[in-house]
Amino acid sequence: MKQENKDALKMNRRKFIKRTTLAAAAVTLLPKKVPAQTTKAGTPSTGSGVHHVLSKQPGTPDHALYTERQSDMLGLGPDGKPVPGYKATGAGVTPAKAANDPSKPPHQMKLTQEEQDILDGKKGKAPAKVMRTVVDHGNLFGATKLVDLGGAPHTSFFTGTPAMAPLIKAFTECANEGLKAYSAYTINPRPFDLYNVQTEPDEQNMIFEGYPLQTELDHLHVRLGGRNLDTRSCMCYVPEVGNAPKKGTFVAWAESSAVNAGNSILGIRTNRNSCGMDLMCALLGKAPYFGLMTDEGRKAKWLIEVKTKGEPDWGVLGGAIGEKCVEDVPYIVGIDKYFDGKITPENVHKMKAMGAATASNGAVGLYHVENLTPDALDHGRDLLAKGYQTYVIDDAEIDQVRSTYPNLWPKNVKKPNRAYIGCPHNTYHEMVTWGTRIRDELKKRGLKKVAIPTHMFQATLVRNHMFYEHPVLTRDLHKAGVTFTNTCVVCFSGLKGYSKTEFGVTNSNKTRKYSNSIYLTDDKMIEAIMTGELPA
Repeated sequence: MKQENKDALKMNRRKFIKRTTLAAAAVTLLPKKVPAQTTKAGTPSTGSGVHHVLSKQPGTPDHALYTERQSDMLGLGPDGKPVPGYKATGAGVTPAKAANDPSKPPHQMKLTQEEQDILDGKKGKAPAKVMRTVVDHGNLFGATKLVDLGGAPHTSFFTGTPAMAPLIKAFTECANEGLKAYSAYTINPRPFDLYNVQTEPDEQNMIFEGYPLQTELDHLHVRLGGRNLDTRSCMCYVPEVGNAPKKGTFVAWAESSAVNAGNSILGIRTNRNSCGMDLMCALLGKAPYFGLMTDEGRKAKWLIEVKTKGEPDWGVLGGAIGEKCVEDVPYIVGIDKYFDGKITPENVHKMKAMGAATASNGAVGLYHVENLTPDALDHGRDLLAKGYQTYVIDDAEIDQVRSTYPNLWPKNVKKPNRAYIGCPHNTYHEMVTWGTRIRDELKKRGLKKVAIPTHMFQATLVRNHMFYEHPVLTRDLHKAGVTFTNTCVVCFSGLKGYSKTEFGVTNSNKTRKYSNSIYLTDDKMIEAIMTGELPA
């Protein structure tokens, strides 16, 4: 690595640590009570908080330092432009409908006697704090009660950055009092993988300094009931990992793509919780009943008519829906014909790509697909809410939306140096399909190795499935320069400083949204992997 790049990495590393520490301190010092402010219903606030303190150099997106435009919790004004401070609630409830009326007494949900006893501290200090946190959260959204959770939890509390120190401290107190989740739970991927993703020494230093609390956090999850590291994945619902609760089950998940897929594909009921709130609910075994957990909250406010001439680009389709609906529930028609009548392990990746894009380019926690998804099969167009809006997506609209995706690389960078496949994590079917295509394309072109390091992201258990069933294909891919990793591509490619040295291409609209990576169609991804060039 050139000396100037090393110096830049060191400088960015210091800035990263300083800013994440600032974020942690700001969270710790926030007042417990905030005076009520009078705001007209439907009027976006100007916004405030830690994200306004932090700053970022243009062209260097990073998961800890997003500008508001890059947040997946934004709303749009009447002109279609982002409105600072107009935040999505994550529960299918727009800020206008969740507006506070200071003239009325604060909302209070009804608790059972057992729940009240926990709140009063009769079961211990830590359980009382957890109950108070969950109840206050529910009251803010007008929840009527707490509901018992089933299935298994999944948490997005997975990065050991300094900003997470207050949460780690709070949950350590819970662990010290012997609290555990109501069921063994799955966790998002670890934010780095030094075994399978080649990194330079300076980059490794940046990782260790950027995630100094990772080992402590991993140990904490063991104490609270987290499952083994080989299950770590944002795709907790794949068969190999097995966290796929039955239809209608109440859970409290937070990972946006898992919430999106769980509600939509599995038919479970969860709001799009914040990191930490998911684990609080897991320790309590209960969650507030509001938003996407209710029948009314699952009604669709948008009818999406897909009228492309052929199978759409699923990532761009999801991006278009997310940008239009923000957090409202869409009811999508015109795509069931691409699934041969039902969702299967062989085609669920299409739903995954579309859904994750709706959740990251917008804040969609649930979508319905006519003739396919569980709620739509049960209720059809009765799911459309009164006064719903219609959005038609044809080929021209797909092209227009794709044309808005920026190239965040420095002007002097023309070629990618990494390829990322799998965000959210790959399914077994995707691994076999992509692996076969890469191997066959290399053979067709008379090549022995890919032109740029190519990383496939998946849970370790999914990777093992691939190894067992296709050992020769796996060997050939390894020889060709393809690596298999269970880390998070967004954390890897979005880490502060990496955007100065790593310029990736990806088949994920979510990765594109959260990093400086350029989004490509599958065909163009293959071309980039084979040539090391950015396709026209």
